Amino acid sequence: MDASEILNTLNAAAASPVADLKEEDRLACLEACARLQETLENPMEALIRFLFGAQQGAALRLGVDMKLLEKGVAAKGPITIKQLAAEVSADRELVWRVMRMLAAMKLFQETAKDTYVANPLAAAFVQPSPLEAAVVALGCTLPSVALLPDYFAEKGYQSPENAFDGPWQYSRHTKDHYFDWMARRPQIQQAFNTLMTISRQGRGEEWFDFYPVEEKLSAQSTDEILLVDIGGNIGHDVVAFKNRFPNLPGKLIVEDLPNVVASAPLRDGIEAVGHNFFDPQPPLLKNAKAYYLRTVLHDWPNKQAKTILEHIRNVMSKDSILLINENAIPDRNVPLYQAQGDLAMMACFSALDRTEQQFAELLDSAGFDLVKVWRPEIVLPMSAVLFEAVIKQ
Repeated sequence: MDASEILNTLNAAAASPVADLKEEDRLACLEACARLQETLENPMEALIRFLFGAQQGAALRLGVDMKLLEKGVAAKGPITIKQLAAEVSADRELVWRVMRMLAAMKLFQETAKDTYVANPLAAAFVQPSPLEAAVVALGCTLPSVALLPDYFAEKGYQSPENAFDGPWQYSRHTKDHYFDWMARRPQIQQAFNTLMTISRQGRGEEWFDFYPVEEKLSAQSTDEILLVDIGGNIGHDVVAFKNRFPNLPGKLIVEDLPNVVASAPLRDGIEAVGHNFFDPQPPLLKNAKAYYLRTVLHDWPNKQAKTILEHIRNVMSKDSILLINENAIPDRNVPLYQAQGDLAMMACFSALDRTEQQFAELLDSAGFDLVKVWRPEIVLPMSAVLFEAVIKQ
């Protein structure tokens, strides 16, 4: 295929995007575009793509923090640099420099000198869209990622294993863990809570759609505890579970730090327990049918993850089930999205996204037997699997 054929095909596809693609087909098209870019770009272009990605993240965060995106979208038409600078009370040259970056990122179109119109994508990062909060929450992680080379040069090239003395503390000049640091900043904590809500949207099937809930999870009465969602933030998962199985007997409990569950908008039949999972689990949570963790263990290196699991094991009965809903890194040919996620866990938490083998080893070290790994029917880049485990007998 010569250049003109390639251009004609690509331009035709871009001019008339197909709106009703299945998700797996849409992802396959994106993967094909990425392969074409890799084929066409030269090493210098690849270098710029690799190392200049941080500038885009910083520009997007500035666009949110300075309210450039908000004002640009609200204008519903052309707005000048002079107008923007006045509306956001910022230096005119700074506004111009950030806006031209946002325009290069296709969030705005420059229609005349120093004049911009918001593209549809810009509205995705303005309230009431939750992606605005995601920019704030994820933007806090940028310094830790950027300083990984400095951290390892100074500390030695060993994977960090201490959640309280790692790249996050190094980059922020703090002794605080990420979660402690965030808890003292309500705006960022709220943004993180919102991020946890929307992070579920790209994962495809919920765990209870591919796990035999009614067969495996049964309480004898409404007084028994059916499921405890440990580290469950403000209760996203237990609410979804209750909506899916409204008549299943037994109590549903979400457990997280007191300041987190205090804002949990829970419905009838769901209780909140404020607790730090590094302390022994409270006696009131003994002998539940199931204890559930969703994307909790990837926030912690093995030392702390083992402690979390041991505290859960100590309140389980011989008939209790442990359910762990996490991304599992493949043993080979790891996609870029998952590799990036793993580095983010390392940078912010001294932690990791584990392979299935690493999960099995962690469970074994904490006194569990892995029963089965349950998988969704359709696997997407953000899909998780469900590990079912029981206490070693």
